[in-house]
Amino acid sequence: MIKSLWETEVAVETRNGNDQLGAPEEAGALTMSIDDFSALEDRIRRAVDLVKSVRHAQAAAEERAAQFETRAAQSDARAADAEARAANAESQLHDQLPRVEQMQSELTALRAERDQVRQRVERLLAQLDALEL
Repeated sequence: MIKSLWETEVAVETRNGNDQLGAPEEAGALTMSIDDFSALEDRIRRAVDLVKSVRHAQAAAEERAAQFETRAAQSDARAADAEARAANAESQLHDQLPRVEQMQSELTALRAERDQVRQRVERLLAQLDALEL
């Protein structure tokens, strides 16, 4: 295992402390504290990594939320445009309705006139056929 900067400093302090005190029991206590310190260092590294990953995930989520908001705004704009076009088309239809009714009545009148002309032509043809006999 690679010793970190902290572990080497603690080891140096432990050696200096042992030279001064000369108590083997304290060396065991310092060794234990080095292990505790290494465990704490590992925990801090994991916590930092966790915070980094959470921040990254949060940034990604915020970016996705911004994209969704943009899409929603675009959809709202398209819906408003479609509603405006529908209202315009309805208005044009309403404006054209009297003309359509007028044209329908003219068509009905022209059909009736056609039928009358047909009947008159049939009568004339019948009279011509009667004269030829």
